[in-house]
Amino acid sequence: MLQPFPWGKVKWDDERVITIGQLAGYIGVSIKTVRVYHDKGLLPEPDRDASGYRRYGANDAVELIKIRTLAEAGVPLARIRDLRAASGEEFRQALGEIDDELGARIRSLQETQGRLRRLAAGRLVPLPGEVVAHLEDLARWGFTPRWVDLQRDLWILVFATHPDRATTLFHDQAEILADPTLRQLFLGYDDAHDLDADDPRLDDLARRIAEANRERYGSDERPGLDTGSEIPALIQGRVNASSPAWKRLDSLLRAQLNA
Repeated sequence: MLQPFPWGKVKWDDERVITIGQLAGYIGVSIKTVRVYHDKGLLPEPDRDASGYRRYGANDAVELIKIRTLAEAGVPLARIRDLRAASGEEFRQALGEIDDELGARIRSLQETQGRLRRLAAGRLVPLPGEVVAHLEDLARWGFTPRWVDLQRDLWILVFATHPDRATTLFHDQAEILADPTLRQLFLGYDDAHDLDADDPRLDDLARRIAEANRERYGSDERPGLDTGSEIPALIQGRVNASSPAWKRLDSLLRAQLNA
């Protein structure tokens, strides 16, 4: 008589014929994993036989394969038991919901990865893309890393404390630096960092910067933060503390612009 399935000789006197170790090995999981599935109520735990061993059969193996497949697909163990008991339509709907959840998790992980990469690049707090591009332009135009780092920190402060005004202020400065002539004044400010505080070149630089300010804004008030904000003082204090020459340049500029 031909056998319906070509398995060869098998032991048919008991449908449960293999140990937990054999079951785990055939399906490709660990014994610990099988026991976790037992504890979670995903896979029924068979009774022990006369020898004291728990024996598993074909149905157990099939069920374990299904559980493993769902788990490897990213379905949380807490959801697998419900899915196993769901109808076809309920199963498809639940998988769709899980797919949406996984998509959201992937996007969240990608955002986290982006933040980590920005941290690795020295950008502790993310800035708008146009500001990042502007900082890259500063380096390309010849500004020192010291100046670029200072600008990054100051824009972080402005965007964090005055988001309603930050973009307007940034666009104003970016427009100024896009002008090669005005850019030279900022490059001169950067270079002045290492000058002596009494260097006469500071007087000339302050005069030229003041003239450029008057030419650009005339009698109009220059763009700024909210009246009464302490942030401008914090920013200028950070700049002045970086260099005695910059501190004197700030005093000269104030005198020129208020004259």
